[in-house]
Amino acid sequence: MNALGVALVGHAFMGVVHSQAWRTVGRVFDLPVRPEMVVLCGRRKDAVHHAAARLGWREDSDDWKSALVRDDVHVVDICTPGDSHAEIAMSALEAGKHVLCEKPLANSVAEAVAMADAAERARQRGIRSMVGFNYRRVPALSLARTLVAQGRLGRIRHVRAQYLQDWLLDPQAPLTWRLQAERAGSGALGDLGAHLVDLAQFLLDDEITSVCGLVDTFVAERPLGAGTDRTGPVTVDDATMFTARFGGGALGTFEATRYAAGRKNGLRVEVNGSAGSLAFDFESMNELSFYDATEDAATAGFRRILATEADHPYLRAWYPPGHVLGYEHTFTHQLRDFVTAIGERTSPSPDFAAGLRVQRVLDAVQRSAADHSRWTPVGGGR
Repeated sequence: MNALGVALVGHAFMGVVHSQAWRTVGRVFDLPVRPEMVVLCGRRKDAVHHAAARLGWREDSDDWKSALVRDDVHVVDICTPGDSHAEIAMSALEAGKHVLCEKPLANSVAEAVAMADAAERARQRGIRSMVGFNYRRVPALSLARTLVAQGRLGRIRHVRAQYLQDWLLDPQAPLTWRLQAERAGSGALGDLGAHLVDLAQFLLDDEITSVCGLVDTFVAERPLGAGTDRTGPVTVDDATMFTARFGGGALGTFEATRYAAGRKNGLRVEVNGSAGSLAFDFESMNELSFYDATEDAATAGFRRILATEADHPYLRAWYPPGHVLGYEHTFTHQLRDFVTAIGERTSPSPDFAAGLRVQRVLDAVQRSAADHSRWTPVGGGR
């Protein structure tokens, strides 16, 4: 197979970002197969037709199921709200299509289990699947994982992670699908917290085993849209905080909110170990701070690593050192890894099993919060 035909389902924010990545990845990286943007799928004919022309897709369709019977479609990329992930992904896998699914994997543990099981059955037939946790592909964070794996931080003691946004600060901001549990599953917890959980487990190569959490909703009703006085209930969390224990003994603190005034996309992670520390802030995404506790105390301190050198992860394909990358590049890196796994018949990461592990942590946080912030083991759940 020389060409890899792609069908993308969804053309809002994530669909736009994924389209940019599909347009770019084959022009930047040497890939074992050549991606082709075959068809964009959406719900409304007029909207999807306009989006396909603007985003560079060859064809458009208002029925995603039509993509599953096409011989020229080999990959289904899912960029829809969480309530449709399970149906689309499992149908595509059954039809023999490779699947990339945006995070979080599902709206419940039960759905995630079914998706992971379907992915494993498909894997045995040579069909690949991956969850879209794009922040793993920030070069500075991939470098951070390497430093942890090399033992540069010693024994890991602490992880603290925040994801701070402010787009819901205005109480008159309209009710969208992201604020409805039946569509999104959860609020800041699943939308932002899922990234933190995956990133922490990725950096440490360790799993969260128990959590103690709380959630809150600050604005209970929001306008249904412009030009109407009608409102609807917000049925998800606006903010969440939880502490966690990892299997290897590390302690974690996590915070996710969409009410942090002035914070637009403030994803921050710090890892502390017996021999050093790492710190990262996505709003300075090309930089990694590293502290080596084994150095002379008189001159020791955090050093700034500009992760743009050719030998840093993914950078050899891009620009000279110091010519920084941005948000969109993380999705191009994600597709590079996914397409390479398909072409080389290896297992992409994170797979649906990893997505299920994140889902179990999110569920444990919700169960803990509902049980007066009681310490709750990860596993089981709804």
